Amino acid sequence: MPTESGSCSTARQAKQKRKSHSLSIRRTNSSEQERTGLPRDMLEGQDSKLPSSVRSTLLELFGQIEREFENLYIENLELRREIETLNERLAAEGQVIDGTELSKGQLKTKASHSTSQLSQKLKTTYKASTSKIVSSFKATTSRAVCQLVKEYIGHRDGIWDVSVARTQPVVLGTASADHTALLWSIETGRSLIKYTGHVGSVNSIKFHPSEQLALTASGDQTAHIWRYVVQLPTPQPVADTSICGEDEVECSDKDEPDVDGDVSSDCPTIRVPLTSLKSHQGVVIAADWLVGGKQAVTASWDRTANLYDVETAELVHSLTGHDQELTHCCTHPTQRLVVTSSRDTTFRLWDFRDPSIHSVNVFQGHTDTVTSAVFTVGDNVVSGSDDRTVKVWDLKNMRSPIATIRTDSAINRINVCVGQKIIALPHDNRQVRLFDMSGVRLARLPRSSRQGHRRMVCCSAWSEDHPTCNLFTCGFDRQAIGWNINIPALLQEK
Repeated sequence: MPTESGSCSTARQAKQKRKSHSLSIRRTNSSEQERTGLPRDMLEGQDSKLPSSVRSTLLELFGQIEREFENLYIENLELRREIETLNERLAAEGQVIDGTELSKGQLKTKASHSTSQLSQKLKTTYKASTSKIVSSFKATTSRAVCQLVKEYIGHRDGIWDVSVARTQPVVLGTASADHTALLWSIETGRSLIKYTGHVGSVNSIKFHPSEQLALTASGDQTAHIWRYVVQLPTPQPVADTSICGEDEVECSDKDEPDVDGDVSSDCPTIRVPLTSLKSHQGVVIAADWLVGGKQAVTASWDRTANLYDVETAELVHSLTGHDQELTHCCTHPTQRLVVTSSRDTTFRLWDFRDPSIHSVNVFQGHTDTVTSAVFTVGDNVVSGSDDRTVKVWDLKNMRSPIATIRTDSAINRINVCVGQKIIALPHDNRQVRLFDMSGVRLARLPRSSRQGHRRMVCCSAWSEDHPTCNLFTCGFDRQAIGWNINIPALLQEK
């Protein structure tokens, strides 16, 4: 079958690529063995005022640079030999080709075209090789402005959502596939309250804008509103868990946090909601409060979003129009606006500012599932998608985005630091990147064998007023992480 033959061809090409890569590695290693270690030893023996850890990092980085350029030099020699062989073959075939004689001009044009292709290949190889070196320097810089402060470990399954309370006391909330939501002390990392009212995966959590109320959405086709009362414990000194000069490495799933002992079992448990919102015929994937907190909106896999009155739990509006399952919903912080995103590659803006009517605008700019769309300061919306792009939109002109960010992995639930206009992008590939509103990359959160997420990062949330942790991330490795982002240093690097 054609599909099978295409697969075999692709497999052979991948195998040949791996083989050539392994040969290149062997050449590099053999050349390293031939070189004497004397220059490095002499360099290490010299007096220096640099700390030994920094000096070791620099030596390692310059060693990487030397190895990369050695590889480029070897490939350059091979390409030159190919060019010479090609020129000799063209000269030999210059008498008769396909029964016609080539003129000098035609021969020169053909040779020039082949040479330009090889030259382009050399440039591409150079860019790919040197990008690794540049990434090493960027990683070291990122550690200086992005530091892990606290890990929140207690869930027994992946965490889908993370949110920060907007009233005092400021607590952290997480929603998990283990059917629970937890409230945490940001300073100590201790779980304060467990909510167990849902009988399905808890997919999102949002805090009321002025009261101690939480809104959770679940796979049991409902959204719950529940009241909490917490007393924050005395904060303990925070240990510095930053890793200076350590190379980032891949981590296996075996390195996930050990939560066999349920650390949340000793905290108070809430089992019954204050209000249950029931109207959906499918999984409720997200929910949020409208400005003022008197109404709430939910998004469901039944392709609808519902607007409820919080006090009576009555359905006010059912928002229809999406062709496939909804993935997220978000409300404007100061206006009665709602944005819903969907697997149909669109997101929709719903306007409830006029009580008598509600209008809708459809934004089409992605080629795959829109995983989330969030409001920012002013009239901008930021959308993220499985098509590996993030787009910034102006609500006054929805024909085309004002900025596009292209990445190497699918985007999950994004969050925007409104005060500083910084976008946090959690990825399927376990990375979290920070960009500004114009699409300029600012930093990447450090991830190594000792810190960072081990599996897919599902969501991020900013807390602009907290003195220690101002960015939180959660993932399917069953933990949430609090980060300290040195925003002035970040913007200064920009």
